[in-house]
Amino acid sequence: MTNVVVKWAGQKYDVVADFDDSPQLFKAQLYALTGVPPERQKVLAKGRTIGDESWNGLKLPAGSMVMMLGSVEAVPQAIVPSASDHGNEGGKKVVMLPAGLKNLGNTCYMNATLQSFRVIPELMDAIKDYQGSAQSHDAERYHQMTSAIKGLFSNMIAAKREEDGSASVIPFIALQALHTTFPQFNARDNQGHMMQQDANECFSELLRLLLTQLSRSAPEACKKITQYLEGRMTHTLKCIEAENEPVQTSEERFVQLSCYLSQEVKYLQLGIKNKMTEELEKESPVLQRNAKYEKKSMISRLPAYLSVQMVRFFYKEKDQICAKILKDVKFPMVLDVFDMCSPELQTKLLPMREQFKEFEDKKVEQLRLSKLNADSGAAEAMETDESKEREIIPSSFSDDEGSNNSGFYELKAVITHKGRSSNSGHYVAWVRMDEEKWAKCDDDEISFVTGEEVLKLSGGGDWHCAYVLVYGPRTLYKL
Repeated sequence: MTNVVVKWAGQKYDVVADFDDSPQLFKAQLYALTGVPPERQKVLAKGRTIGDESWNGLKLPAGSMVMMLGSVEAVPQAIVPSASDHGNEGGKKVVMLPAGLKNLGNTCYMNATLQSFRVIPELMDAIKDYQGSAQSHDAERYHQMTSAIKGLFSNMIAAKREEDGSASVIPFIALQALHTTFPQFNARDNQGHMMQQDANECFSELLRLLLTQLSRSAPEACKKITQYLEGRMTHTLKCIEAENEPVQTSEERFVQLSCYLSQEVKYLQLGIKNKMTEELEKESPVLQRNAKYEKKSMISRLPAYLSVQMVRFFYKEKDQICAKILKDVKFPMVLDVFDMCSPELQTKLLPMREQFKEFEDKKVEQLRLSKLNADSGAAEAMETDESKEREIIPSSFSDDEGSNNSGFYELKAVITHKGRSSNSGHYVAWVRMDEEKWAKCDDDEISFVTGEEVLKLSGGGDWHCAYVLVYGPRTLYKL
């Protein structure tokens, strides 16, 4: 790879050119930097026009000047969604589909991860405000990755819309930064093609990087973001064979829970809870030999956003691949983790849970009354009242911003995998747009889907299977 300088419209851009790859990737970078789409670009180097398919033997030394001609496409003044886009029906607010991300060759794992981040507004705001710089080699890579994600999200918002309202962006710079920062994602096969990667590994690595780099840039602001994404777990370790041995207590922070798909697990909650009580063997200082211990884990702080990994992959020694568990495991739209919390936290959660119960009871009563008064017009009046702007009750404790004060979560995004192993197949993100609408983000193919379709992603066959679930605050309105 060679660093060259591209001159366009009086501006200069430092761009990386890989003469072993297609010039289309080079032009994709120029598109991301300038907004000039590849089909409008005329790129000149050493008096030659660079085509789309081949460099035709051209090799440039570092620092070479490259000229580009071309204009940015005009931004449409208004977006008119098609009928299929669930537009402004009955005066309802128009919900616009997000911009898609082009697949650059087995990069669906990255595309799905980045789309899922967009359901966390606090994280998106922190990335938007990022103004960091690099102070070490590691910080330089982290800075480049964070800046690339910031630029990509900005391009997605400003992307040119087609007549049907659709839009797409080429995430080349983000991919390049990902490969530089995490070389494991740049693995190639014997033909030099990029190999499929694990979406949850990408999700976890990028989330960790963002929290680290954002904290370097703005420690106080990032502290708040961390509180929205990080929970705490308390562990107790008790020796079963020596009752007089003191119980050991420890605490750790977590940003993700795991659902283990053992034979008896049919529901998400059970897969999580089963691993919160374990039996292990280690040396006992009292017995002075190995003994059996019981380890119990309880959540002592709930974050506003909770991600859960369905542990679907395991290493198959015979075939030397990470094979997939296709098992059907149901997950809910509303997740209740009350039973996984410590007694102290459960006590704190009770007041908000009571408010949820009162709200649900009122909804049931309203439904009953609407049926009784269907012919009198009372139901219509009630619907009008429901459509008014309602006040939302805070979902965090007043003394702990970014916490969850009820134990209830609402599903915000799902990353699915279709295929038989983690290093093959295809990843897709399914993201909640509002209370009723979801978007299926299949690289640059974006479409509306229903909540019912999302719940069918529980597995059991070769269809898309839920792999990473992102839960967020469940909204409660004042009565």
